[in-house]
Amino acid sequence: MTTDTGAAPAGFLAQRMERLTVPATIAMAQRARTLRAKGEKVLSLALGEPDFATPPAVIEAAHRAALEGQTKYPPVDGTPALKAAIARKFARENALDYTPAEIMVSNGGKQVIFNAFMATVQPGDEVVIPRPYWVSYPLIVQMFGGTPVYADCHEADDFRLTAAALEAAITPRTKWLVLNFPNNPTGGTMGQADLEAVAGVLRRHPHVHVLSDEIYEHLLYDGLRHVSLAAVAPDLRHRILTLNGVSKAYAMTGWRVGYVGGPVALIRAMTAIQGSATSGICSIAQAAAAAALDGPADIIAAMCAAYARRREMVVSTLRTIPGLTCAMPHGAFYAYPGIAGCMGRVSAGGHRLRTDEDFAIALLMEQKVAVVHGSAFGQGPYLRLSYATGDDVLKEACTRLARFVEGLH
Repeated sequence: MTTDTGAAPAGFLAQRMERLTVPATIAMAQRARTLRAKGEKVLSLALGEPDFATPPAVIEAAHRAALEGQTKYPPVDGTPALKAAIARKFARENALDYTPAEIMVSNGGKQVIFNAFMATVQPGDEVVIPRPYWVSYPLIVQMFGGTPVYADCHEADDFRLTAAALEAAITPRTKWLVLNFPNNPTGGTMGQADLEAVAGVLRRHPHVHVLSDEIYEHLLYDGLRHVSLAAVAPDLRHRILTLNGVSKAYAMTGWRVGYVGGPVALIRAMTAIQGSATSGICSIAQAAAAAALDGPADIIAAMCAAYARRREMVVSTLRTIPGLTCAMPHGAFYAYPGIAGCMGRVSAGGHRLRTDEDFAIALLMEQKVAVVHGSAFGQGPYLRLSYATGDDVLKEACTRLARFVEGLH
């Protein structure tokens, strides 16, 4: 009789698995779920997921597609109807003219990133990633033997990427630059002038390609308007992948539809990889995504108005808590408060706060509020709070956070 210990035989798992860790966002959300299962009243601000329902017209479009028999294997790179809707969207909202051959559809934006890096990144290649960063960028780079190189963005600059920081990070081994603005986790944004400065650096380094992740493009505040790097610098268009999806703007995280526009040769290579991995994505979800992209923009405006109100409430509260700082996020739905003033102290429950992770764990255990520590995104001591949740939850979570800090000694 043998016992399954859960451990793989020595040498069985590929070495790349040693570089693959559970993203901190998922780990903290799981901690919160475990406590909830024990009956604890946990308030989670850990995941970046809209609390709105998918628009009814989008759901109706999916229903119609199913009734009409759109339930067969779809093309690997996306249905013609969705690719046409994506092309219209790029032209209408981003001033970008992509043909169907320059567009592909994936299982969420993350598969776009995976496909792109699998098709291009080899051991020894470097990928420049502005820091703080979304946790998946360096993990995917490392899966393929690449080396993440970080360009630091600072709170004093509202977490924008500066041309100087980018220039300092580029080497002859750099293959990619990842841009994610509006940014997860900071809510930082980059305007026309910022992108023109980045384009100037890129022109001096023709071997560097750009993955521009614009998934939060519609979530902007203070009268800001999104601009795409490929539109700001059309001469660099052949080196840019413009990534987007329907998850954030249309509250469709579970539908798993991401898309990208870029050079034909790279799109063809990414499609080949997807064909051997997952094939085409759910045909019903693609019909829903087409309806979302062609639908009225007032749905997005209503969500944005709610996020803007929540942003003001959360940031204003955080700024009143001793020991915390907080830059005003101009995009996405995250606040990124600094907690340097709390480090080295001890919580009311006896937890010594040596790191921001200690802070996040103690906050969850003592006040039942789940947030993600900033060092998981490459820069601490900070916290990431998602305000994509109800007003009452946010108010109570901020009250508990203030109570936690008040109890430090």
